[in-house]
Amino acid sequence: MSADNGSKSADPHSTTKAAKRLAFLEKTTAGGSEDPLAWYGLAMEYRKLQRVDEALQTFTTLRTRKPDYVAMYLMCGQMLDEAGRKDEAREWLESGLAAAKAKGDSHAASEIESALALLD
Repeated sequence: MSADNGSKSADPHSTTKAAKRLAFLEKTTAGGSEDPLAWYGLAMEYRKLQRVDEALQTFTTLRTRKPDYVAMYLMCGQMLDEAGRKDEAREWLESGLAAAKAKGDSHAASEIESALALLD
């Protein structure tokens, strides 16, 4: 019988890769990058680390720079919902729905509508 109780320690290699990815994205955005993918990636890294306020600040910066970057609205809305911040989540999702419709992105609009329905 194994002494493993089902818990796994973090893979040091993946932890190092995540830290390097986070450092790269922080450096890229701090350098004034206009690439929305860098800002989105940084926000998602913060979200993954449960650094909600830093993720929200990064999503907000991206929203200011590139308001038609539709994916951020769903991800930020879901994160805020998970953090129990329902009013903020609803605002992000409703804005995202408007942005998706304005772009003609029916797939994103459908996903955002589903997320909004889960808030109710």
